[in-house]
Amino acid sequence: MSRLLYFLLALGLFAACSKTREEPPVYNDNLTIRGGDISFIPEIRKSGIKTRNRSGEIEDMVTTLKNQGMNVARLRVWNSPADPHSSLQEVAAFASELRKEGIQVWITIHYSDWWADPGKQNKPKAWTGIPFSALKDSVYSFTSLIMQKVNPEFIQIGNEINNGILWPDGHYSNLPKLKELLAAGIKAVRDHNKNTRIMMHYAGHDKALPFYQSIRDLDYDQIGLSYYPFWHGKSFDSLATNIRVLADTFGKDIIIAETAYPFTFDYSDKTNNVIGLPGQIHPDFPPTVQGQKAFLEKVRKTIADAPHGIGFCYWAPEWVAFDGPESSDGSSWENQALWGFDYKALPSIGIFNR
Repeated sequence: MSRLLYFLLALGLFAACSKTREEPPVYNDNLTIRGGDISFIPEIRKSGIKTRNRSGEIEDMVTTLKNQGMNVARLRVWNSPADPHSSLQEVAAFASELRKEGIQVWITIHYSDWWADPGKQNKPKAWTGIPFSALKDSVYSFTSLIMQKVNPEFIQIGNEINNGILWPDGHYSNLPKLKELLAAGIKAVRDHNKNTRIMMHYAGHDKALPFYQSIRDLDYDQIGLSYYPFWHGKSFDSLATNIRVLADTFGKDIIIAETAYPFTFDYSDKTNNVIGLPGQIHPDFPPTVQGQKAFLEKVRKTIADAPHGIGFCYWAPEWVAFDGPESSDGSSWENQALWGFDYKALPSIGIFNR
């Protein structure tokens, strides 16, 4: 074979391979936050599984997400977790890696040793039984430490704080004390970096207005909302209306801080999935690969069209069944990940692109 013929053949093969690479769609809606809560990635990496990008090439999850347009990574921090995952040490190291990739960091502080959400806001074990004044000091000190170690671009003072934080002292029914605790966290952020954007995060949207009215005097920058059809309703019109009311009332930037959707009701492990019944999803979007993509495009358009809407965050796009199909300790979110059961990225991962 002549050198010229060999060169032309190689060039043709390269061009053919290049054509198979899956490029993300283009949205051109000027959203500045296109984020994913990827807190599981350090743990998933240790499992040794190999994930693939849209073109089927083996690729680290962070690289795939970055190439698909994700520009902000949301990371949870627990106070003293039972293992290193979601500890400040792990999060600080991961945040440093992400910054080197050009990805901004968004921290959500749970003020707990484990999950904090509307149904549970348990104090860290080290903070139980201490006086309220000491509890406020602990909030300030822990938040200050996070700022020193991570210095994020965005930070949540609490996670889904509909019913407050640090129960019972900071329960929403004890609003004055709740606001004192939130103010302590806010002050820690402002004292360290006045450019860090502070978010208050409410799960849902229907009752968000009175909640945000009740904390109106606090010094924060962004309104964060969770939106899952099973918990927060199946009307995009209501979601859009409520976002508009919040925007008109407070004039603050608004973000869909959590959302997700299934691409199937099937399983790839022995762990029950959180979402797996027709009544749990939106009737207009089937639990299919294309249904997941269409749902996310609707979420994106809803926040992009809203006044003061600046972005969205997909919760746990990486939470695949990383312990393997025979494990009884898999993922309850595997069918809502943005990688399929074969660990290949799904079309919906392109939702992060510009």
